Amino acid sequence: MVPSSNSSSGGADDCIVNDQMGPFTVLYILIFIIGLPGNLLSVWVFIRSPRAKQQSTSIYLVNLLVADLLLLLALPFKILKDLGAAPWSLMVFHCQASAVTIYISLYASIAFLAFIIIDRYLQDCHSLRYLQVQEIGFAWLLSLVVWLLLLLIMVPNMVLPIRELKEQRYLRCSSLKEDISLHWHTLTVFLCMALFLNASAAVLVSSGLTLKRLLGSRSDPKLWVDARQAAGSVTAVALAYMLSFVPYHVVRTPYTLAQNKVITDCAIRRQLFLGKESTLLLTVLHLCFDPLLFFYLYAPFRLTVHRLFPCGGNQTNGDTAEQEMMQPTTPVRQEDAV
Repeated sequence: MVPSSNSSSGGADDCIVNDQMGPFTVLYILIFIIGLPGNLLSVWVFIRSPRAKQQSTSIYLVNLLVADLLLLLALPFKILKDLGAAPWSLMVFHCQASAVTIYISLYASIAFLAFIIIDRYLQDCHSLRYLQVQEIGFAWLLSLVVWLLLLLIMVPNMVLPIRELKEQRYLRCSSLKEDISLHWHTLTVFLCMALFLNASAAVLVSSGLTLKRLLGSRSDPKLWVDARQAAGSVTAVALAYMLSFVPYHVVRTPYTLAQNKVITDCAIRRQLFLGKESTLLLTVLHLCFDPLLFFYLYAPFRLTVHRLFPCGGNQTNGDTAEQEMMQPTTPVRQEDAV
């Protein structure tokens, strides 16, 4: 039976919000089953790919893959908790550690997808090819800063004190938190929201500039082909980014207010929890599509896949084309042309 909204009048702890996790669990299991082989194959392909660390795009893609592997590592604990098949100690472990790991992975994916979109735009603008953001060392430094920042924000959620609760079938992770832990959790949510908003602004600007370049190149057939290809790749990644992460962040803030008991009506809290879980499912779904992103965006990755899984009679020509794509292109400067 669905608890009535009046159940929160005597105490918010009486409101059970996570007793309808069956459908979500089935979908999480399917995502895990589909995403695991694709990402493990991606690890193998990246290891075997030639020049896998000589382009800024590859740096961001490798870091995106690391974020996916973290999510794959943490997802089974969430599945077991939501199934009700986990012992109490494992449920507490999920709330303290693996749930936090899921959110570290989530925001790392947001950051690196934004970097990939920006990098694709800069690659298309030959006049901007010498910007520092496309240097290999800077790409590694930027990636390190992202990971350190996320760990600085998230790790306190793992180590701050928690309450001793009696074992119960439906454990809400927020009910384990002491006041200081709940306050830090709220601060974490808003800091990550700021990260998401900045990344989204960069994605929108890059996508808009790419579209502007496409419209401005209609008079030149050669420029039109190049601009259309660049716009296609940037738009595809940007749309995947928006569909995966925007719905979750629309629900995240009101759900955080419910966790902090600013919203106390049980029916509203249940709806917010179901909305949060539904949109979180969308963010996790990128596990299944990221291997396709690696294949589509990075020529050495495609070349290695073609070599590992040869098919068709035109493989030699395909390999030659891929190798030409891998060669660095340097724009002709004025002094070189003289």
